[in-house]
Amino acid sequence: MNTTPLSVAVLLLAMGATQSLPAWAHGDEVHAEAAPVTSTGNNPQRLADGRVLLPKEAQHRLAVRTVLARETSVAKSIELNGHVVMDPNRGGQVQASSAGRISAPAQGLPALGSRISKGQLLAWVIPTVSAYEQAQQQAELAQIRSQLTLAQLTVQRLYALRNSVPGKELQAAEAELAALRGRSAALAAVSQGEALRAPVAGVLAASNVLNGQVVAASDVLFVIVDPEGMQIEALAYDPALVDNLAGAFMQGVSLRYLGGALVLRDGALPLRFAPTQAMPLALGQTVKLIAQTREQISGVVLPASSVVKNSANESVVWLHEQALVFRAVPVQPVALDGKNVLVTQIRPGSRVVTAAASLLNQIR
Repeated sequence: MNTTPLSVAVLLLAMGATQSLPAWAHGDEVHAEAAPVTSTGNNPQRLADGRVLLPKEAQHRLAVRTVLARETSVAKSIELNGHVVMDPNRGGQVQASSAGRISAPAQGLPALGSRISKGQLLAWVIPTVSAYEQAQQQAELAQIRSQLTLAQLTVQRLYALRNSVPGKELQAAEAELAALRGRSAALAAVSQGEALRAPVAGVLAASNVLNGQVVAASDVLFVIVDPEGMQIEALAYDPALVDNLAGAFMQGVSLRYLGGALVLRDGALPLRFAPTQAMPLALGQTVKLIAQTREQISGVVLPASSVVKNSANESVVWLHEQALVFRAVPVQPVALDGKNVLVTQIRPGSRVVTAAASLLNQIR
């Protein structure tokens, strides 16, 4: 068979086109060989398996920092809900013992946040009585004052005649004079009203009065607290915690455990803690604290910033798996002191991202 140069050229072109076509998988053919991870530039990218490829230049730009995971034993912690209360020995409330109308003292009603000294006059409570009752009080007071004047004259006359009158008459007159003075002072005090005085020294935290306001008996009119005497009351639902707590942390500040009640209040046991240093707290403020028990657990302690949420709202930490590759590992963090957490899902020796973990989480 004779072949022309033209037919040879066509045959060669056909063979080259066949070799350049891509190889497609058919049937049950397996092509499992994975391509090595290499950088395609300075742009971060998310790989098909969920890992993140981050070139060195991008790592420096994002300020990625890692720490070597080490296993350690720490106290088991539990998160509790609580609120701020006052130290019963360093604060108090001022209430009216009877209904009446508020009257300001000579210096005026105290302002919120002002310093209050113990025994300071805060306000007067004038009893609210009808016109008839008020008239009766005034009449009784006038009668007592009249009797007091007569008793004073009698004592003066008996003193002038003390050499000729029995001593018992002079003593009886003096006793009657003292009794009338006491009754007159008592009636005058009732008409003046009840004096509300500060039971402790501190800062006026709440004032529920206005000049001329009518208040009922037992209404809380003033609240005085010591800013350095705040306490934290938490609620526990396990009676075993009362004797098993060693301390607590809140916002990175250690709390001293004072003790807990053994009587349920709304189905929970109140626990009391005191801050070991001054904190900006407000009476009634809702807080969360991390209580530490005497039980020990083992795991890897990491900064709380290492734990982030993935797209499935799972808690994960990022491991520096290769020089340019980072991998997310789901964890179940246990809060320790508000700044650190304990995880048991990663192996000691792993390099965990502690800074810029949230930025790694956003790479798509």
